[in-house]
Amino acid sequence: MQAASRESYKVAAERLDAYVRGAEPSAVATTADAILSVANLLRREPRLRRALSDPARTGADRAGLLGELLRGKVDAEALDLIASLVAGRWSAPSELLDAAERLGVDALLAGADSAGELGEVEDELFRFGQVVAGSPGLSSALSDPTVPAERRATLVDQLLAGKARPVTGYLVGVALAGFGGRNFAGALTRLVELAADRRDRQVAYVTAAAPLSEEDERRLGASLSAIYGREVSVKQTVDPSVLGGVSVRVGSDLYDGTVLRRLNESRNALAKR
Repeated sequence: MQAASRESYKVAAERLDAYVRGAEPSAVATTADAILSVANLLRREPRLRRALSDPARTGADRAGLLGELLRGKVDAEALDLIASLVAGRWSAPSELLDAAERLGVDALLAGADSAGELGEVEDELFRFGQVVAGSPGLSSALSDPTVPAERRATLVDQLLAGKARPVTGYLVGVALAGFGGRNFAGALTRLVELAADRRDRQVAYVTAAAPLSEEDERRLGASLSAIYGREVSVKQTVDPSVLGGVSVRVGSDLYDGTVLRRLNESRNALAKR
């Protein structure tokens, strides 16, 4: 988002946090569902997106238009939060859509946090991403935009039934819809990171030839926390092809100490002789 859009989102996000502090988790989940329904409406209706982000209209005018459309159709809390978004300044209609999606996701994560489930939801999202990545057929089925979204959502429901919390399944559905314009894998990764961020944690993606022991994972997490100045949530991927050592990615930083990397460097050095 550009600066004006980020500032508008910040206002709505602060309003969400204030609402969550005094609401039951189930009520927050209902509000989140309503916000995401409005985001889906904005995705389907580009003319409405443009009208609700039109800089030629005042913020109050745009919020009033939203109220006329949605009053009585969504709960008052959701309407208030979406209206606070619409009343802001938006650099482009697409940024209003992205903000509405993000606000709905933030509400889902906040509800999970209030219920004491956010850490588990974060782990479930990551593990499901690992399952999908490890199955080319499943990855293709869930990522194929030519397959109706309802059919893909049904497949996800079948895969997660009894194995994950309802909010996790809901968030996977958000990823299926292309959260933030991303592909399915990218959307899942972003949701994992947003869940960690709400817990004030950084995500470290660790790839190793064999699973790290609990003690090794703890030590690695502690070392990374010292470097980045906040708690680190370690997410392991086992890949025998790296042969040994570990690769760690935190944001845009990559620390690759794998045997495969050293072999490739040696191979490249020999090729230049």
